[in-house]
Amino acid sequence: EDKITPREMISKIRLLANNSHGSAVKLCVRHLRNQIPLATNAKDAPNTQENLTHFGFESIREDEKATKVHKVFEDVAQSYDLMNDVMSVGIHRLWKDAFMEELGPTPGTKLLDMAGGTGDIAFRFLKYLANVQNPENKKSHLTIGDINQHMLDVGKERAEKLGLTKIPNCTTDWVCVDAENLPFDANTFTAYTISFGIRNCTRIDKVLSEAHRVLVPGGRFLCLEFSQLSNETLQKIYDKYSFEVIPPMGQILAGQWQHYQYLVESIRRFPQKDHFANMIRTAGFTHVTYRDLTLGISCIHSGFKL
Repeated sequence: EDKITPREMISKIRLLANNSHGSAVKLCVRHLRNQIPLATNAKDAPNTQENLTHFGFESIREDEKATKVHKVFEDVAQSYDLMNDVMSVGIHRLWKDAFMEELGPTPGTKLLDMAGGTGDIAFRFLKYLANVQNPENKKSHLTIGDINQHMLDVGKERAEKLGLTKIPNCTTDWVCVDAENLPFDANTFTAYTISFGIRNCTRIDKVLSEAHRVLVPGGRFLCLEFSQLSNETLQKIYDKYSFEVIPPMGQILAGQWQHYQYLVESIRRFPQKDHFANMIRTAGFTHVTYRDLTLGISCIHSGFKL
């Protein structure tokens, strides 16, 4: 995994704006902003269809969302790390480290990592287990699930490059599955993780229900997701960065303005922390908690199946 620090990402953004071609870049951004139509705000969209959901700020039919989201991640699969670096100014790597520390897997863990295509959480899981003593040689298992085969292909290729395809006492499989309709038997996994993926699902309640079903009693659900800052002033600053910097940077660095625009909007449409915690409880989980990271830009949600 190529490392990039927040300072390096900020420097890259500043260089693009301030180097000798800065004016040209700014003109290009303005031109692109005028040329590329942004999504319609949900409140302005006609609410004439039944079973509507949102795709960013756009209102669409539920049966359309999976295809649209699939297209986004099909296109960004090869530049997924870059996308996360731009979205979080590089801090997502620290968040994922904290996420794995929160899980604290032990030998014998059977983990289902959903929306895990490129392997960011999976690789941390494998490395974490490699540093945990296992005198009884307990067997662990990791299933990486994603609805997008392109993302899984990128993850498997990365696993080979990192030498993480054959880990002692841990078997791994990569499966193309829908988080809303999992093919696994009930009471299969001891842990379920989903990182920066649940907000892209059509029916979050179904995802949570399926997570609860496939976990064994005592199993743990963990979700890492972008959130809203508690400080109103800081939220306004982050909003300005999100809407005015991220989409243009997506275009300049990856040629993908609209996909980055969608991802920014999807964060704003995701339920507030307390609301999402209640959704987790409604799905049947207990001891539901959440923990803010970096002033609340992201959040770790936790729940247990009893």
